[in-house]
Amino acid sequence: MTPRKTIFAISGSTKKTSANLAILKAIASMYTDQLDIQIYEGIDQLPHFNPDLDQEPFPSAVIEFRELINQADGVLICTPEYVFSLPGALKNAIEWTVSTTVFSDKPVGLITAASSGEKAFESLGLIMTTIMAKVTPAAQLLIKAPKTKLNEQGNIKDKATLEKIDNLMQALLVTLINTQREQG
Repeated sequence: MTPRKTIFAISGSTKKTSANLAILKAIASMYTDQLDIQIYEGIDQLPHFNPDLDQEPFPSAVIEFRELINQADGVLICTPEYVFSLPGALKNAIEWTVSTTVFSDKPVGLITAASSGEKAFESLGLIMTTIMAKVTPAAQLLIKAPKTKLNEQGNIKDKATLEKIDNLMQALLVTLINTQREQG
């Protein structure tokens, strides 16, 4: 029997009641029988990226963040769009990985959940491709007006959105399995 796959999930929002965090929690709940999904809520605890600090001894929060990515079979990012771009905290977190290979050939699913979201969606895809993450088109999703797709408990109530999330997760699972086979 193959071991369960682990997903390291990152919310691009630091707001504790964000739609992005609610979406990740809903996904974790929906796939609890198939995946171990660990939601990381500490991007606001990472120091501001500074190339001068990107050397030993690394800040402890950075070591932990990189290790959690490294240990996971895949990564799932769900982010809002702030001022037509990625939130600064998410961009900062990703910048702490640029000098490493933690995202190289790592299967990644990307969700941008925002009022509009096109610019953040495009930017996140470009960034993840640049750091050599394995992101397939089917593992990317733009959810417009996400708050209208959640109920008061933070569950996804919109059937079309649920279907799109399932398609994304199935694509991510296929990439996880194929990557494992490639790595032998």
